[in-house]
Amino acid sequence: MKKILVFALLIITISCNQQKKEPVVTANYQTFKNEITGKDVQLVDVRTATEYQSGFIKDAINMDVLDTENFKKQIEALDKSKPVYIYCRSGNRSNKASKIFIEKGFTNIVDFSGGYLNWKKNQ
Repeated sequence: MKKILVFALLIITISCNQQKKEPVVTANYQTFKNEITGKDVQLVDVRTATEYQSGFIKDAINMDVLDTENFKKQIEALDKSKPVYIYCRSGNRSNKASKIFIEKGFTNIVDFSGGYLNWKKNQ
């Protein structure tokens, strides 16, 4: 009887853990475009100001993840209950940014795979 109870608890625990939603989802070009185009979303370009000025996705706000302290302050102004869509140049810095967003309590982060280079290539 004990073995059956332990086994049942183990199965329940595994099932519950598998249903947890991951806080970061990686999106390809088409998915990302569909999610942000024509919608009022929190779209964050995590590149430097110079990179941002050379081109960006419409309606994106620039928050330089390399300026870590300022970046942490800036994301506090965003709504943690809503999804945040992020991108960088190629995908590396947005991974770093995702970790900071999680640390600050965000639970729905969409990271654009391939970043701005991928966006430009598909336009």
